[in-house]
This record gives sequence, structure tokens and C-alpha cells, in this order.
Amino acid sequence: MQFELTKEFIDKLNLAVSSKNEVAVLELIAELRPVDIAEIINEQNLEEAILFYAFLSEEQAADVLIELDEDVREKFLKSLSSEQIAKQFIDNMDSDDAADLLSELPVEKKIEVISHIENIEQASDIIDLLNYPKDTAGGLMAKELVKVNVNWDIKTCINELRRQSLEIDNVYTVYVIDDNSMLQGIISLKRLFLTPDNNKVRDIYNDKVISVKVSMNDEDVGQIMEKYDLVVVPVVDEIGRLVGRITIDDIVDVIKEEAEKDYQLASGISENVEHSDNIWLQTRARLPWLLVGLMGGIISSKIIGTYEEQIQIHPETAFFIPLIAAMGGNVGVQSSALVVKGLANKSLGLNGSWNKVVKEILTGLTNGLVCSSLIFMYNIFFPHGDTINWSISITVSIALISVIFFAGIFGTIIPLVLHKYKIDPALATGPFITTTNDIFGTFLYFVIGHMLYSIV
Repeated sequence: MQFELTKEFIDKLNLAVSSKNEVAVLELIAELRPVDIAEIINEQNLEEAILFYAFLSEEQAADVLIELDEDVREKFLKSLSSEQIAKQFIDNMDSDDAADLLSELPVEKKIEVISHIENIEQASDIIDLLNYPKDTAGGLMAKELVKVNVNWDIKTCINELRRQSLEIDNVYTVYVIDDNSMLQGIISLKRLFLTPDNNKVRDIYNDKVISVKVSMNDEDVGQIMEKYDLVVVPVVDEIGRLVGRITIDDIVDVIKEEAEKDYQLASGISENVEHSDNIWLQTRARLPWLLVGLMGGIISSKIIGTYEEQIQIHPETAFFIPLIAAMGGNVGVQSSALVVKGLANKSLGLNGSWNKVVKEILTGLTNGLVCSSLIFMYNIFFPHGDTINWSISITVSIALISVIFFAGIFGTIIPLVLHKYKIDPALATGPFITTTNDIFGTFLYFVIGHMLYSIV
């Protein structure tokens, strides 16, 4: 059953914690998972969280810590000594989670925590992981895995499997390596247990294994796991030695973070910010693209000002300026959003860029014809004045179809260009494309009116 946090539950728990009623506290959280307990702590103040944490087992506390919101975890870790972090949390974490936790600490405290880790092998694994960039397979992987030598017999293999499994929570697969730790393949547990003891691993393992390099970008790892429906993927170094493995839960976190980043970029937020961040950080993240929008507005006003005298003669032309600008921005965002999506999941294919441009040309023409026909009919049936102004009706319709057509092209080309130059194309779905199309749409509206009918 899914846990639903309520104020009544928190009040009841805090009362049990403050009265040091261990039985009541453990009874309340008996059926809860680490993520549920983390949700509770996210709602508590620091003092309440510290008191509550004392009732958790060391293993449970370590699992909960990973699930906490970053700002809550940061405050919580500041209240603990380096030795407490090492012995209460790091010792009970997988290497990838431990490395992620340590990466959030200041350099000096990070070194202190590592010095308090008693298991030298674990400390070595964590240090190794910290050396990889966070957005690569190496920075994402865990060192804990089960591996057997291709030259072993099945009896030796099973005995070794039992020993290695004591240090791992979940055994997803068994990897096969040679004497130089080079990845050879995988072997299923079913086949392992059904094969006679005197047989060799080399006779039954599957050499068709998909692996990723430590230097591979984490987004590319996610795409590979999605494409081949993998729940775990082995990680090898540049010469093919098995060094770790990445599980699906780690990739889900990557996908979630990337989606949040793209959403913020599309909203005109240039940095990763949370609602709890200070005013300066939030202002710094938002202000740049607000200034871009401001400059775009100034340029649009200058374009309108150029035709001020003509607008005074034909004031009805001003009625449609917001319509033209808004339609251009909306069409550009729609087109760019589809391209960004295709670039993100690599569904465009080898010739996808050109095909997408052609498709947007046809789509832009279709949408433009529909919208321009509707606005033409509107101007005929609901004229601005006593009589139908055929000039403005035709001008607005031609301008609208032109703006929709070119906005679709721009919305397709701009993210492709950004992607080519290694700039996040999600940038093209936000204020950048909207401001660009607002300016262009306004300019095109007046130019078409001037060229066709000299009414502006």
C-alpha cells in the first residue's frame, strides 16, 4: 500500500519521538520504506529530524539519507561530525551512493570522512568513483557486482558467488571475466545452478553482452538501457576491463534530473535552482533571459515606432500586432519542442534533421492556411468599423501565414544548430525562440503590409 503523509501522522510521530517512546516510533514506521521516511524528515525541522533519526537502524538511516531532498540532507550533514558520517552512513552504503554523498561535502570534510572509513577496499572504491566526472558512466556506476572467472568450474563459481553476494543487496546478473579482468560475457543464475559442478564457465556463458565505457555520457547510458530494455549494464574501462555496473534506478534519477534541467531551460532559468534557494541565486538564474526578453521587447517597440506615423493614419493595424507576435512565438516553441525531443531520444535518425525541416515546411503551410483563413473570415464578419477593410484583412492573413511558416522553420533549425555546436538545444524552447519570433513576426507584419498595400 502506498504511504500518504498527513499532518496528523507527523504530529503523532513527533509526539512519540519527543517522549522517547521507541515502541510507538518503530510501530509507526514499521511498514514504511526509506523514501517514505525521507518524506517525513523533509517536513520536519532540523531538531525534530535529528531526534527521529536516532530511532533508525544504521542500515535504514543510510538508505533514508540518500532519499532526502538535497537542501535537507545538506543541513543534516552539517550537524554531524566526519566520524559519524563515515561510520553511521558510509559504511552502510553502496559505493555509488557513498561517492554521491561525499561529493556534496566541502573538500576538507570530505577528506576527513574518507580518513575515518575503516574498510580500506571500500575507501579505495569510493575515491576511484570520485575521480570520474559526475555526468559519466564512471561517476554513475557502483563497484559492487558479482563476477566469476571464465576458467573456473561451476562448483568454484557457485562458492565464489555465495561469498560475493554477502556484500551486495541485489544480484542482477553474474559477469564473466578472464585472468586480466577483461569482460567476456554474462551467465544466468538459472543456467549456473542447473549445470553440473565439473563443467566450466567457458562452456555455458553468453558472450553477447552490452557494456558501456566509463567515459560515456550518462544520458547516452540511459538511452542504451532504454533501447535494449536493460535493468543493469556493466561498465568497462578504455581497454575493456570490468570496473562496475549501473542499475536502472540510477538511470531513472539521471532522466529525472535531465528533464528538470530542460524544463528550467525552456522556462528561461539558466541554472538548476530549487524553491528553497536564496533570492540572489534565484535572481541570478532567472534574470539573464528576462533581460533577453526585455531587449526583444525594446527591438519590437523600435520596429513599431518606425511605422508610428502610418499607424496613426491606419490605427486598425495596431489591433493585430499582439496576435502576430504571439502566433509566431507559439509556433516556434511547438516546432523546437518536437526537435529537442527528437534530439534527446535520438529518434530523428540519420536523415532526421532534413526530413524534419521538410515536414515543418509542410506543417507550417497547413497551419498557416487554416489560421490565416480563420482570421480573414473574422475580419470579414467582424470588421473594425462600419465597412469591411479588405486591405487590412488580406494583409493580416498573408502576414499570419508567413509568420507561422517562418516560425516553424526557425523553431526547427535553431535547436539543430545549437545541438551541432554542443549547446543544449532545450534552450531553443524557451525565451530565446519566443523573443526571436516576436521580433521577426512584428517586422514581417509591417513589411508585408507596406509592400502589398502601403497601408502601414
